Amino acid sequence: MDYLIGLILGLTVSGSATLIGLDRSRAFYPTVLIVVASYYALFAAMGASNDTLGMEALMGLGFSFLAVLGFKTACGFLVAAALVGHGVFDVFLHHLWIENPGMPIWWPGFCAGADVSLGAWLAFRLLKGPVLT
Repeated sequence: MDYLIGLILGLTVSGSATLIGLDRSRAFYPTVLIVVASYYALFAAMGASNDTLGMEALMGLGFSFLAVLGFKTACGFLVAAALVGHGVFDVFLHHLWIENPGMPIWWPGFCAGADVSLGAWLAFRLLKGPVLT
């Protein structure tokens, strides 16, 4: 259920952004990626050690770096890949490297559903032609 809710939320956010026109700015999806990547640090601050917070902040900085790089180089596909990559990281890798007791048990699936749908929507928009300014 967590994957489905994340998927629905991701499609709702990206579809609404397209309808409203928010995603015409190439800053939209990089900003979303930075925000999404920061949640793990929030969870660590809520219920984990300083070591966990440091690891989560480091991971968040890595995804934030990709967001900024994609924005600065006008490479929307890098941002789309980083969003999908964050979703894959959430489900398959995060728990192998970091134990974060502040993170809700349902979060990785929810976040993966949202991240993958956001990244896929962005890639679809980019494949349709230049829509981002």
